[in-house]
Amino acid sequence: MSDEPLHFVVDASVGIKLFVDEPLSDAAHALFGKLSGDPPAKLFVPDLFYIECTNILLKYTRRLGRSLEDSRADLDDLSLLAISSIPTQDLAADALVLAANKNLTAYNACYAVLAKRLGIPLVTADEAMVKAIEWAIRLGDLNL
Repeated sequence: MSDEPLHFVVDASVGIKLFVDEPLSDAAHALFGKLSGDPPAKLFVPDLFYIECTNILLKYTRRLGRSLEDSRADLDDLSLLAISSIPTQDLAADALVLAANKNLTAYNACYAVLAKRLGIPLVTADEAMVKAIEWAIRLGDLNL
């Protein structure tokens, strides 16, 4: 048992792994499992996290025949997680600058800006993000 809870920003590339079987899904489950640890982890996301996960589930439904009912149930489960959500509006101006400087999408830059502001690492499964952002950690590199 640790005295200090884990603090991370997580992006949609990590969150979606709770619901679809992808490489590193086990690592995502371990990370989100820390939300109920002692002390519980604190995970943060910009509010666009939810629509990004929705869009990924939609792609699985359209392209791979995943049932719409399963995707809806997964979204319900996602909404029950004890994640702190920050309005994207509060991140947009800094995300614009970071995205331009680091050749990122504005969406991805929101996660990086949030992590920088909070002074905590960003956990991602996106290799381009890890290469562009010094404070980003590969999901697979976490030792939980």
